[in-house]
Amino acid sequence: MKEFLHHLFLPRESNNHRAKILHHKSILFIIAILVIGHFSFLSISKNFSDILGVATNISSRDLFLLTNQKRQEKKLPLLVLNDTLSQAAGLKAKDMFEKNYWAHNSPGGTTPWVFIQKSGYEYIYAGENLARGFNSPEDVINAWMESPSHKENMLSQNYKDVGFAIMKGKLLGEETILVVEMLGNSTSAIAAKEISANNDAIQTNPSVYSYATENVKPKPLETLISSSPLFDINGISFNISMSLIFLFILVLILDMIVVERKKIIRLVGHNLDHVFFLSSMLILLILFSRGIVL
Repeated sequence: MKEFLHHLFLPRESNNHRAKILHHKSILFIIAILVIGHFSFLSISKNFSDILGVATNISSRDLFLLTNQKRQEKKLPLLVLNDTLSQAAGLKAKDMFEKNYWAHNSPGGTTPWVFIQKSGYEYIYAGENLARGFNSPEDVINAWMESPSHKENMLSQNYKDVGFAIMKGKLLGEETILVVEMLGNSTSAIAAKEISANNDAIQTNPSVYSYATENVKPKPLETLISSSPLFDINGISFNISMSLIFLFILVLILDMIVVERKKIIRLVGHNLDHVFFLSSMLILLILFSRGIVL
């Protein structure tokens, strides 16, 4: 076993002074295994989602409370959960899945405001935040707060209402959780009066916050996406990718050290370039593994 590991990971005469795992045939074999594993995972995830699927637990209520928590920290007026805006967010999420796009405007040029108007919400100000690939409401809100444009939306005093939609589906070739946040300020005088009364009640007695909000919208649209498969496909994919990149970086570094110490002369080189390339891939993988906002 020891001889096999040396042959696989260290340069020596038996592998022509280059770690066997770095040979073209070995790399092609690993790629083939990854491709087969990828399609196997997709098949299992599609047919047995309770065994292998996307693990997540996000609700519109949690997103709503966390959004207002951020506004409260900045001493800003709290938003009201608006059923009409939530319906608009749902229409936008559905449209993105049906037309397979990840953007504020659809491929045909449809803007977010079209969905708000279709839902019946008359606005003087409106905004939209998008997120996908997150597993918890805290991660979604934190990602929006870390983005200047999304943070500006969430903390803007122009908005009085907010609505959310959380939808699971296949977007751009991968199974994901899509979160849509619609923010607005209605032109309705009645709505403005309700918002004012709600904010006054909150400022007078913060403990009546939930009660006041529910009175403004007695039947808020509650969306909950909760999934706890036996194995999280995103977590498995991330761990495999990280492990393989770390492995190749380690082998390349060991290869350079052994070749330098033994003064081995060979035509194959560029290990340092490969290490830099793989390190860049590792950084990008970490950056994009937690989800994307738009």
